[in-house]
Amino acid sequence: MAKLTDKTNSTTQVVEPESTTTGKGRPTPTRREREEANRRPLVATGKEAQKAQRARLAEQRDKARVGLANGEEKFLPERDKGPQRRFIRDYVDARYSVGEAMIPIMILVIVMSIVRVPVIQAVTLFVLWGFFLVAIADCLVAGHLVTKKLTEKYGAGAVQRGNRWYTAMRCMQIKPMRLPKPQVKRREFPTL
Repeated sequence: MAKLTDKTNSTTQVVEPESTTTGKGRPTPTRREREEANRRPLVATGKEAQKAQRARLAEQRDKARVGLANGEEKFLPERDKGPQRRFIRDYVDARYSVGEAMIPIMILVIVMSIVRVPVIQAVTLFVLWGFFLVAIADCLVAGHLVTKKLTEKYGAGAVQRGNRWYTAMRCMQIKPMRLPKPQVKRREFPTL
């Protein structure tokens, strides 16, 4: 220790050097203390955490729903992914399909079946079956046309399986109810 004297004051002051100890300044935690500090629940606990998790999941679902409706590739199910399926959707959405009228015709048939006149019921039944056969024929024609155009665009060996069924299912839906939502207007056929 060094003694310093102050000439104006007759008292002697002792100045200690700064501490030169090294280390962290606290004891090392035991293994049990470290394990307990690392333990945390896998599922959010507490009302605030659950509320935040629900909000986060709801936001993700909304994002996926909007992405599916807009036809964003990463939100589509496997059956709707790929350029060929996009071409089919655009082609079917650009044309008028007989199958689009299926639901209104079915409602009409239900209303007409309430009528207790046998002749009207028989005519309604024949109209329903005739419409159903015309809708199937329309789906077959649309499937053939789509397959022909896809073969022209991608080649015979590169055409994806199941395109005719995909075309038929899209043709049988009312245009506003289709998912992914139609991206083209009527008569705006996709180019090859």
